[in-house]
Formats: sequence, C-alpha cells, structure tokens
Amino acid sequence: MEPREMTSADMADAALLRRTFGTFGTGVTVVTVGGRTPHGMTANSFTSVSLRPPLILFCIDRQAIMHRRIRLGFFGVSVLAAHQEGVARHFADLQRPLGAKQFDGIAYEPGRLIGAPLISGALARFECELWRTCDGGDHTIFIGRLLSLDWASDLSAREGLLFVQGRFRSLAPETGAPETGSA
Repeated sequence: MEPREMTSADMADAALLRRTFGTFGTGVTVVTVGGRTPHGMTANSFTSVSLRPPLILFCIDRQAIMHRRIRLGFFGVSVLAAHQEGVARHFADLQRPLGAKQFDGIAYEPGRLIGAPLISGALARFECELWRTCDGGDHTIFIGRLLSLDWASDLSAREGLLFVQGRFRSLAPETGAPETGSA
C-alpha cells in the first residue's frame, strides 16, 4: 500500500476539501423552481433518503439564488443522462441569463403538478414539496417529499451523467458477464 499523508480537516483549505470530496463520483441533476421567475441550478449533492415516505435531499450553498427560491415550497429535480453535459454546464454557469430566459434553448416540460421545468430526455424527473431543511454549515440541506416521478423507458437513455474529480464523465458500457460473489 502506498504511503499517504494525512491532513487535519480543520487545517484543509477549501481547494483541498473540494478536490478530496471530488474523489466520490456522483450523478448530476438540475434542480428547478417554477412560478413567475423560474430558476434552475446544477446539483450533484442529490440522494434518496426514504421510501416511506418517499424523500430525497440535496444541498444548496446559502449564497446561491436557488437557496432563496427553493423556500417557496415546491421544486423539480431532473437526473441528467450522459448526453446532457451541456445542460449541466449551462445551469452551473453563473453568467447565464436569469428567470425564464435561462431556459431558452433547453428542452423541458413544466411538471404536471407544480409546473416547475423538468428537463426533457433526463433519466428520471421528480416533482417535490419541501418537507424539511437542516443546517449544513455554509449549505442548507433541503429534504423534499416526492409528489410525482417519471423515468426514461428506452434503454439507450439509461446511462447517467457523472461528476468525479472535477470533471463530467460517463461509464463505459459493460462487457462480458456480470461479476458474481458477495461483498
């Protein structure tokens, strides 16, 4: 095993923390809110929480525009497919137009229950109601209760967009038989 240097977490700067946290690969989502001033943002801090009740969570920096907008109570989440890196980059770009103009050129449909924009071609899409919030340091942890969901039915759209080590990636297609055995 290679020797490793340990750094006290209290001594780590933001760049080191970001780089180290980035070793954990995640899926990529776009979180959206509707209304008179729709807004979207790319988020990879998304996970399922509970099946009963059906809950999801994601984290938002307290300084982000979405932080103020999500508190209105309803939001959408679109889990991006591998071919949607451009969509992820668009909603991560702090220079993009705000309001409805940020959705120009982006294929989406309004959610049938809450009207938040849901990205077309996404692997899965959720409409949620804000259920709880928790303090998360410089972020807030938002927990949403699912109101509706849909997912891609065609196998060609099953590959998800990933983010790891500061880059967007996708998995290589599987070859051969699946591995067997226990973990």
